[in-house]
Amino acid sequence: MRKLSLLSAAVLLVFTTVACFEDQDDNLTNNNGNVAFTINDFIWNGLNAFYLYKDDVPNLANDRFATVEEKSAFTASYPSPEAIFDDLLFQPGTIDRFSFLVDDYIALEQQFQGVTKNNGMEFGLVFYPDSDFEIFGYVRYVLPGTSAETEGLTRGVIFNTVNGQQINNDNFRGLFSADSYTIGLATFDGTSVTPTGAEVTLTKVEYTENPILVAETLNVSGQNIGYLMYNGFTANFDEQLNDAFGQFAANGVTDLVLDLRYNPGGSVLSAISLSSMITGQFTGEIFTTEQWNSDNQAFFEANDPERLVNRFRNDTRNGTSLNSLNLTNVYILTTRRSASASELVINGLDPWINVVQIGGTTTGKFTASTTLYDSENFGRTGANPDHTYAMQPLILKSINANGVTDYFDGLVPDTLLPEDYSNLGILGDVNEPLLAEALNQITGAGFGAAPKTSGPELKEVSGRKEQLPFFNEMIYDLPLPEFTGNFK
Repeated sequence: MRKLSLLSAAVLLVFTTVACFEDQDDNLTNNNGNVAFTINDFIWNGLNAFYLYKDDVPNLANDRFATVEEKSAFTASYPSPEAIFDDLLFQPGTIDRFSFLVDDYIALEQQFQGVTKNNGMEFGLVFYPDSDFEIFGYVRYVLPGTSAETEGLTRGVIFNTVNGQQINNDNFRGLFSADSYTIGLATFDGTSVTPTGAEVTLTKVEYTENPILVAETLNVSGQNIGYLMYNGFTANFDEQLNDAFGQFAANGVTDLVLDLRYNPGGSVLSAISLSSMITGQFTGEIFTTEQWNSDNQAFFEANDPERLVNRFRNDTRNGTSLNSLNLTNVYILTTRRSASASELVINGLDPWINVVQIGGTTTGKFTASTTLYDSENFGRTGANPDHTYAMQPLILKSINANGVTDYFDGLVPDTLLPEDYSNLGILGDVNEPLLAEALNQITGAGFGAAPKTSGPELKEVSGRKEQLPFFNEMIYDLPLPEFTGNFK
């Protein structure tokens, strides 16, 4: 979640925090042209002002330095922006798994809007059976109008080489970075990966992904059941999402299967809107509340406690009335790749309606971050023209109406049903294993083959989206008031 958002300039308000060193730091910013010092100083200031775990990092304490010179010597002692950023995080990799720093915020902004260099093959990478080194890939889905579609790739296609190299744990991070590469196709029968000898060359272009991949009404045993595969909470597609729910309502949908199995998250406002479309009967009730670091929490509690509350809505961010279904049950498909805003929907809805989770355990991200730039108020306007560094620190955690948060290990499904890489099925087809399980629970109709119960359990390593900087982000894009902090 983010209080300062890249996704909607209309709601990007100035979040002005003036640290006790601000005036003096302004005079030291250039440090005789030392841009690295400037970036290091910006990183300390931003983390001191906003970092969720600031209270747990002694070097970020408001009284850590007695003088401006002492603080400047501290930030200048780090050899790189990456070094100081990493050193100031609280238990990175365990407690804080998600804060990050980028050296190109232009590319980051594009990614937040769903724009990437993309060949259309959304894939996952999995260790071979009985191996923790060799890897094969599987196609999760194919984006329309892309190289992958042109080449005839479909969900479930297996591949095990890139440019003739076997994919493995040492090389997979680099094999897919080129704008064009060739994959070697294979088959997987549940126990063995067998190359076919066929190859497919894919080419990336700049592409804007519509996160609404499938939105269909299925008539099953006389019931109209909505199926929505939604792959990212991307703000500029909120109106299309609302239109999809308008069609569900027009079709008389009585149950909904929400497929978030590959959804890494995104806009919190989109997550609230989606949850309000699923329901509609709880407008104004608490969806989630927020907990910030002690300085920010105290400010909000004293000056505007309502800013700590996110409520169910009845309109989109553009003011369009929501098309709501007023459901009391929702069936949500998940995997370990379901994260952040996806988990927010599950956790936020749980106190209000019957949420049936089917598939795998989710990522475990209940925290929110915001994009901070090197400017006087950490906003995009006035960002230092000498560099393009920005950071994405965690700034708050979300708590549902029952007080549930801190699900570090993820949200556990009611029905555990791992994906079978040898039988992934067709998305939206009533016999696709995860969708079939949901339909069976809704209607008892008996769709799909019996779930796989034997064979080795395979470990998924990564995927295309998992290698992007913003993976697993919750983008908090609700408006904020201006205020001045006095952190000493």
